[in-house]
Amino acid sequence: MTFVVGEDCIKCKHTDCVEVCPVDAIYSEDELPGDQEAFLQLNAELAEVWPNITERKEPPADAEDWAGKPNKLELLER
Repeated sequence: MTFVVGEDCIKCKHTDCVEVCPVDAIYSEDELPGDQEAFLQLNAELAEVWPNITERKEPPADAEDWAGKPNKLELLER
């Protein structure tokens, strides 16, 4: 099953997603909300070049500043 990382994950500084996603932004492909469909292709593209997170790390001090911010797609750095 394919899992899709959504907009809430942009600039997310938490790595809890290795165990459990703290922002409910990782969806199974068949449960992907309509407003997150663009992330299916984006995930496929970026998975080829970005490293996979395999271990949880402590978040930096500004982690909570990014939680729940809207319209983060425009902040995505490629």
